[in-house]
Amino acid sequence: MKIDGNTEIIAHIGFPTFAFKAPKIYNPWFEASGINAIVVPMGCQATDYPDFLRAIFKLANIRGALITMPHKVTTVGLLDEVLPTAAIAGSCNAVRRLPDGRLQGDMFDGEGFVRGLKRKGFDPKGRRTLVVGAGGVGCAIAASLAAAGVLEMDLFDMNIEAAAGLAQRLLQHYPNMTVRTGSKDPAGYELLVNATPMGMNDGDPLPVDMSRVDPATFVGEVVMKTDMTAFLKAAQARGCRIQIGSDMLFEQIPAYLEFFGYPSTTPEELRAVAQS
Repeated sequence: MKIDGNTEIIAHIGFPTFAFKAPKIYNPWFEASGINAIVVPMGCQATDYPDFLRAIFKLANIRGALITMPHKVTTVGLLDEVLPTAAIAGSCNAVRRLPDGRLQGDMFDGEGFVRGLKRKGFDPKGRRTLVVGAGGVGCAIAASLAAAGVLEMDLFDMNIEAAAGLAQRLLQHYPNMTVRTGSKDPAGYELLVNATPMGMNDGDPLPVDMSRVDPATFVGEVVMKTDMTAFLKAAQARGCRIQIGSDMLFEQIPAYLEFFGYPSTTPEELRAVAQS
């Protein structure tokens, strides 16, 4: 790909960097689309990160930053403006510089999940939803589902305080929603989300009692290590429509591109050019 004095940089900041997937998806797409931009992995440890984030945005040719572990939570406190989804999630994975120089951040893990649902013909608006797991990705998905108009949401996490805190933040931004915590009985929901590592491998304990899941329930997964997890296999055996974890990754990249002001694309186009 061409790199010259007009190349724009998207910093991909985290530590360690060896597992970063974004450069292998964005950069082939930039090249195929004739966009003079590049995603650059930048390994930054936690102690150096606050100063580094501000410093990197002093560059004239930086377009934005992708933020990954272990910096997603820290980033929220370093920004001048935190958009609602990131505020609810309590973490941020994309930062851009506004025309006045302020740094603004958002969270797109949940947006990718929701876009995937809609592409498969499932609109979350007005639906009853159970989200199991109130960690980083669970919070992000819950926030994006709320933005998409979910009517009722139940949250479950072994950490009771984590689920309660997420519920409180959701209601601050979406006071007309019904949000409950404490139950993971999956009966009666139109959407079931597993935002935990449970049910990843065959023989693993599953996050909910799958015999209680209605065949009409749409079931989504966040694990990307393998497509058909034991959880999704169990859901499919019940007759449920499903969404694999990697769909969330490929669906959120168009949202990132839009956030950074680039032309959008489709997951199919991204998959076609992505490097293995």
